[in-house]
Amino acid sequence: MNIFFIGITLFFISGFISALFNEKYKIIVLSILNSIASLLCLMPAVNVLLGTQGMNKIFDFNRLFGAVNFQIDMLSAFFIIIICVISTLSAIYSKGYLQNYIDKGKNINSHLIFFPILTASMLAVVTCQNAMMFLICWEIMSLSSFFLVIFENEKKDVLKAGIKYLVFMHVSVIFIMLAFAILSNEAGSFNFSSFAGVLNNSEYLKNIIFILFFIGFGTKAGFVPFHNWLPDAHPAAPSHVSGVMSGVMIKTGIYGILRILALSGTPTKFISYTVLIISLITALYGVMYAITQNDIKKLLAYSSIENIGIIGTGIGTGMLAMAYNQPVIAILGFSGAVLHIINHSLFKELLFLSAGSVYTKMHTRDIEVMGGIIKSMPKTGLLFLIGAVAICGLPPLNGFISEILIYLGMFKSLSIHNFSMLLLMLFAIACLALVGTMAILCFTKAFSIMFLGMPRSEAAENIKKDNGISMIIPMIFLAVFIFLIGIFPDYAFSLILRPVSIVLGGMQFEASEFMNTVWVVKIVAVFAAGLLFAIVAASLLKIKLTKNRISMHETWGCGYNKPNNRMQYSASSYVSPFLSMLTPLFKKVFDIEKPRKLFPESSHFSLQIEDIEEAYIIHPLVKYNEWFLSKFELLQSGNIQSYIKYGLIFLVIVIIGSLFIGK
Repeated sequence: MNIFFIGITLFFISGFISALFNEKYKIIVLSILNSIASLLCLMPAVNVLLGTQGMNKIFDFNRLFGAVNFQIDMLSAFFIIIICVISTLSAIYSKGYLQNYIDKGKNINSHLIFFPILTASMLAVVTCQNAMMFLICWEIMSLSSFFLVIFENEKKDVLKAGIKYLVFMHVSVIFIMLAFAILSNEAGSFNFSSFAGVLNNSEYLKNIIFILFFIGFGTKAGFVPFHNWLPDAHPAAPSHVSGVMSGVMIKTGIYGILRILALSGTPTKFISYTVLIISLITALYGVMYAITQNDIKKLLAYSSIENIGIIGTGIGTGMLAMAYNQPVIAILGFSGAVLHIINHSLFKELLFLSAGSVYTKMHTRDIEVMGGIIKSMPKTGLLFLIGAVAICGLPPLNGFISEILIYLGMFKSLSIHNFSMLLLMLFAIACLALVGTMAILCFTKAFSIMFLGMPRSEAAENIKKDNGISMIIPMIFLAVFIFLIGIFPDYAFSLILRPVSIVLGGMQFEASEFMNTVWVVKIVAVFAAGLLFAIVAASLLKIKLTKNRISMHETWGCGYNKPNNRMQYSASSYVSPFLSMLTPLFKKVFDIEKPRKLFPESSHFSLQIEDIEEAYIIHPLVKYNEWFLSKFELLQSGNIQSYIKYGLIFLVIVIIGSLFIGK
């Protein structure tokens, strides 16, 4: 049996094994078993990605669905590495995070069982080569993540978010099933290898199939307008689960899109333009709503939508380049997208783990009641800052590298002699620049309100120390990876060219031309790293030289000698000037209690921003559905005789109908 399949099997059973141990050792056992399983799965994947062995067939058997095989090619290997690394770090982190729940007597067995099953199902999804088995693995992934989302099912809002997530996942799988049904019917087989011929025979059929897949996979990924589940599910789940869902699970939707592209060959211009436009809207929509959030995990969830849009922008650029037969531009677009997949997995996981670290101390996600936390949690604060800088796409961290590749691809696209392409690319460049600007605004708000200034509540004041090493070490590993990719991008480029070549299919390209194009990225990264090193060295030198020589004196404070936490920016006021320009794009919900006396006993003001899709589409549909179903409440009388009567009536109708059909 292949070593990879042994690893997946170990993932599936590790939760059941760890649940047998004492509460004190359960998570330790789970972490050890998951680490071993990850190593078993990583070994063949790394060998395939490095080119030391060819495509690796893992498991092959003939049962209900014909020939069912799992295999690792370079695209699968890339995703396997991300899944194993992020899931293992999250499992280690969970020891510290779940300790509060264990101390309160909460049963964590469901978490122990479904967390490794989620990892195993994701690994199965990215290696399965049979449509029916793929759908089974996909469904296991959705169900296991649902049970992880509702970990705190005693909370009504958590249960509501979980059910909403499950509904969206089953809507998405309908589109995937429909696309596979059409392909399998045309190909006469469930095997992926048989689909390529069908997709390349008819441009019309290719467009229909891709649209169905894009809706199905795009719902999992979080593309607008299929994103509505994501801002609710991510905050409801435990932070390390949110990190896995945002950093890895939603990327299985991107994997599905890339796999279909690899099977489809050259995409049509219509589909390529559509993907790029939807991706730009997704990026703008995500970052715009991230800015408005005061719930840190909801902010990070909307930011994930933004980054899915950035990945989609790279994919759309690559697809257009393939449609116009521009191989270098295609490589830049797809390389930027593929590299941003791993980059986003790293810094978003780091941000979610940092937010979870703060949550374990304050037991709230509301950044308005935080402030000054960096004094008592310096490690968490510094690690959150690293993640925030990376997600803003600033050098010398990894986010800059992938985004600059996408920019280079779009700038090179301006040389294509097509007016519609020129207009769209100019718009895309402007959109991506605006997204970057808003991301900086979003994360300066998050970091400054959470960690800087004065504490805004007793909970923030009462934090005594940072979390333990089980939570800090996984975050340090993520931060190291973020720096390594940012400072040594040439190694990352050489690796991502291999999965990109799977997507490009038979398109001929010169790797040397690509490497020459992105050499400027290496120069900028090295310069930025040198500048950062110089700043850190100068700061350390200053501290050493001025040690014990700094004297403090009170100066004229312009009436500001006794500041308090009400004299600093709130999260809402920090972004208010920018958001005032975008008022029509939001639905604002105010909660105001105005002061009514000269010395009022109480007054308050709060503002919540509702997602316009949620407010104007989802809520009306749900209300209409409730109204429609309420018309049938009388049928549910609880009287057995009534139910028998209904059964007889419908039986008579069916018999009469069959008689007429028979004639």
